[in-house]
Amino acid sequence: MRSSCPFCPPDPKSVFHESELALTLWDRYPVTPGHALIIPRRHVADWFEATPEEQHALTEALTIARQTIQEKHQPDGFNIGINVGEAAGQTIFHLHIHLIPRYKGDEADPRGGVRKLFPEKARYWEDT
Repeated sequence: MRSSCPFCPPDPKSVFHESELALTLWDRYPVTPGHALIIPRRHVADWFEATPEEQHALTEALTIARQTIQEKHQPDGFNIGINVGEAAGQTIFHLHIHLIPRYKGDEADPRGGVRKLFPEKARYWEDT
């Protein structure tokens, strides 16, 4: 257990699904209603440090999280993201997958999705 890691252990009130290798919890600072995080139980920094078994468990938990969010919030789409390394914006060095529900109208022009990290590259379709 690492006391500086908010996921070691996570707040039990935020956990809504558990398996042997993974936990699924509601994000404390949600981008949209229903924003969830999928984490391995073991403290590993990123996807590439996780074992194949952990990666499989995380993928299964992602599917369960999507189903739960669909039932509770009825979103129109999703963004899935993992920040790996400080240069990619990772601030908590315990692997976590963001599952962010998207709703019609939550962004004026959602095209480009995660590419909007670099707004000048988000409108790639205009170059064709």
